Amino acid sequence: MPNELTPFLALAGGGLVWAVAAILSIMLRPNAPGSALLAASLAAGFAAFTAITIATEGVFPVVLNHTSNLWGVQVWWDLLLSLSVAYFLIAPRARAQGMNLPLWTVFILATASIGLLAMCARLFWQESKAKAASS
Repeated sequence: MPNELTPFLALAGGGLVWAVAAILSIMLRPNAPGSALLAASLAAGFAAFTAITIATEGVFPVVLNHTSNLWGVQVWWDLLLSLSVAYFLIAPRARAQGMNLPLWTVFILATASIGLLAMCARLFWQESKAKAASS
């Protein structure tokens, strides 16, 4: 536990609340289509937050955070595993829509969740466009 409450604790707590709400929404609405607008908005918002973080603190703290102790390495592996599972689940749908998987792979490896959210946005948009065309 931190010794004092900081804005970073509030940001972390807010992220947890958002993630739980998103997971519950997905669970309770299993047939809801993916939202291209929501995925694109999340990608843009997280990219903006990341840009502010890089401008404020630089890039090197990322390396320090993930290599300073076992928890840092655990969080790094958790990120890599989560991205791998998400990519494994989304790749067949993206391939079916004719998306350029090698390009998206490079983007995801370079930006993690930002690239994955952008890929989801593009996939959801293409799927909705294909569904509308077939109706």
